[in-house]
Amino acid sequence: MDLNTFKNDWFKPGSKTKIFLWMIVSFLFLRTPFPWPFFLKKWMLYLFGCKFGKGLVIKPNVNIKYPWRLRLGDHVWIGEDVWIDNLANVTIDSNVCISQGAMLLTGNHDYKSKSFDLIIGEINLKEGVWIGAKSIVCPGVICNEASVLSVGSVATNHLKPNKIYQGNPATIKKDRF
Repeated sequence: MDLNTFKNDWFKPGSKTKIFLWMIVSFLFLRTPFPWPFFLKKWMLYLFGCKFGKGLVIKPNVNIKYPWRLRLGDHVWIGEDVWIDNLANVTIDSNVCISQGAMLLTGNHDYKSKSFDLIIGEINLKEGVWIGAKSIVCPGVICNEASVLSVGSVATNHLKPNKIYQGNPATIKKDRF
């Protein structure tokens, strides 16, 4: 690996001004232990291009990298210390719970490449998904309807509907219903 050859100039997440302003707003209103009212957090997300439905719950200390790359359905719950590292689009359908400390990671690096190239992949959490505390969803993963990723597990592949997954990498443990 030769990090001197790393280039990601193809990656354009937004204007530098927009990113800078979001960093300040995010630090003041989302990535803080202060329990700002939900309506204020939602308004800040809306101002920066996040699309969301009704009933959004966002707990303290949530880190959303680029709200303009985030789509949320109705009644989405985002727990404390959640990190949505959305270098690519993240779509979260209705009635999804992302528990405390979970991470949605849309980017990684190609360890096979000498220049350690950036790789990104969208994440989609379908209707009724539950991402357990301290779990990780990796780039390009689709968590299908009513799937569960148990506490501390890592989803490296798509999750089938109505299944409970556990482990690293996550494997099916049982049916959800």
